[in-house]
Formats: sequence, structure tokens, C-alpha cells
Amino acid sequence: MLLGGLQKLTLIDYPGKIAATVFTVGCNFYCPFCHNPELVDVKKIKKQPRVSEKDFFEFLGGRQGLLEGVCVTGGEPTLQPDLPDFISQIKNLGFLVKLDTNGTNPTMLEKLLTANLVNFVAMDIKAPLEKYKKVVGLAVSLENIQRSVELTRRAPDYEFRTTVLPVLHSSKDILSIGRWLQGAKKYCLQQFRPGKTLDLAYEKAKPFDSDKLAKLRGLLEIFFEKVEIRE
Repeated sequence: MLLGGLQKLTLIDYPGKIAATVFTVGCNFYCPFCHNPELVDVKKIKKQPRVSEKDFFEFLGGRQGLLEGVCVTGGEPTLQPDLPDFISQIKNLGFLVKLDTNGTNPTMLEKLLTANLVNFVAMDIKAPLEKYKKVVGLAVSLENIQRSVELTRRAPDYEFRTTVLPVLHSSKDILSIGRWLQGAKKYCLQQFRPGKTLDLAYEKAKPFDSDKLAKLRGLLEIFFEKVEIRE
């Protein structure tokens, strides 16, 4: 496993759980607003310090009974061929596992779900299907994205989420996502935060104001059991 970071305590990344978050290196998307460029940009990846598996599992061993779960995020974790074995070791220590994914590798996602290795899946929905290539910056298999949506709905617990910003997402786009994913248990509108971004042009991009996000949430509530705003 290529690990590029460890957050030893989070009360946010795994909803309702006290958890740690481990970051994998590498991604097959190039979303300009990504706030983890050191895990995506090839030049920055080379400079990013690594976390060894040995150190990671020594840390987890000392947190048994204190932490409830581990969030495996990235980058894109499903690119790592050793992911099932890595998660198995986490589970064997008694922790719940939440996986963050962009949905590009449904084969890996299905493997994890079939083996009961993940307790929670959070799938990032970048845009309505017709705008995916524009938002992620690269060609993408929409069939794989759709398959991952279907698999995510089968997870023990799950959410879909979209990081939204005016320069990329219109109200029409958000409603299109709602119609696409309707019936899902939970959908989160994640507020874009200016600052460190993969594309420097987005460092000062304007986010939606709180009132606009609240209006979008209201429009989406007919499609989902629960709609959440994540600031």
C-alpha cells in the first residue's frame, strides 16, 4: 500500500464514529478543486512523505478500544491492488472501515463488498453524468461510475456526496444529480473551500453562499431520504 498521510483522530470523516483517517497515494481523476494535490499531482507525490504500513498498524494497535473505525481515503484507494488485504488487517483489529471512492473501479468495490470488508461507502459524485469529463479533467467510463453507484447502494451503510462550486455546478446540474440518484439513503452537498487546490486557478474560486446551499438542499429533499450540507 502507498500511504501518504494519517489523521490520527477525526469526528467528521466517519459519520457518527470516532475514527482515524488514512490517505492513499495516487488518483485517476484530476479535479481542479481537489484539496489533496500532494496525493494526486505526479510531481508533488514524489515529495510527499510516506506512512509505512508497519507504523500505521502499530498506531492502530495502540488505539484498540479508543477508536471505533478507520476511514480509507485518498487519492483513490481502489487503485491500490493490496487494498483488500490492507482492509482485512484493519478489520482483524476490530475496527469498522469506511471507504471513500470516486467510483471508477467497481470491480474492486464489488470485491470488498462481497467479502464484507467495508461497513460504509462514501462515493463522490463529481457532476451529472453528461458533465463528468469536464469536471474530473480526464476521460472516464460512465458505465463504471453507474455500476459503482449501484454497488454503493448495496453497502451496509453509504452516502453519495458532491463538492459543489458555482464555476462548475449550476442548480440544473445539482437537480440532474438528484434525479439520477433518487431514492438513495443519503446525499451530501459539500461546500468547496478556497485555498490549497490541485489547479492553482481554483485557489480563490468563489464558493456557494450558505443561503444558496440551503435552497439547493430544499430542492433535493424530494429525491433522497436525507440531504445534508457539509461545510
